[in-house]
Amino acid sequence: MVNDKGGGTPAGSMSASGPQRAASTARTAVVWDVLQNLLSGLAPGSAPLEIVDAGGGTGGAAVPLAELGHNVTVVEPSPDSLAALERRAADAGVRVRALQGEARELTSLLPADHAHLVLVHNVLEYVDDPYGALGDIVAVTRPGGAVSLVVANAVAGALHRALAGHVADARRLLADPDGRWGETDPMPRRFTAEQLVEVAERAGLTDPEIRGVRVFADLLPGRTFEGDPQAGRQLVELEKAAAVHPALSGIATQLHLLARKPDAH
Repeated sequence: MVNDKGGGTPAGSMSASGPQRAASTARTAVVWDVLQNLLSGLAPGSAPLEIVDAGGGTGGAAVPLAELGHNVTVVEPSPDSLAALERRAADAGVRVRALQGEARELTSLLPADHAHLVLVHNVLEYVDDPYGALGDIVAVTRPGGAVSLVVANAVAGALHRALAGHVADARRLLADPDGRWGETDPMPRRFTAEQLVEVAERAGLTDPEIRGVRVFADLLPGRTFEGDPQAGRQLVELEKAAAVHPALSGIATQLHLLARKPDAH
């Protein structure tokens, strides 16, 4: 369940009919499965959780979580996105709290130790100070709670650039500490798995688990799914297997890290 900056609908809510639908489902299935398993462990009984989606866009992640009965707050700088979020929530018959602000403003918008879970999907690539931003995010996470990070993978960036015929750009990207191939690269920053773990641990998070997201979905041509009603479902299962494969996860378009804020005890 990556938010609107990188997909965002639970895989179980979509059929895999049609090339675009199949690929979209596969792109979100890995993260959504991880979060669903996490939520069942965080919630005592059936009590709703406090969830914050930092940079949550128009609610692609927030609304499905609210539909599960949780209390969800989206912090998003764009007023247009927040307006779309409110419309989406209304259409779904749920309430999502919408706050305008940046990731670095979380500590002024929310109380300390507020959230059982904070989503930070496709955000750290764009902030000026990823370490500081994640520190603020951890501050509003309650002890024992979790932070879910989704970022662009530098290794995949180089792979995709090379496959597009831009070999020199791919080489520059691999050598650049920010994972960029040049001044005109539209992505401000990409992370390696090692860099992402370092950011999380410096912010005080523990027990990081990394998975690859979109290993095959962004590489396969759309015609792969034409005429085969089972192809979409098979791609979802392939993505789930590849997400934790020690070699394949490293070339995924995105990296998903789940980590915990240490318990106070």
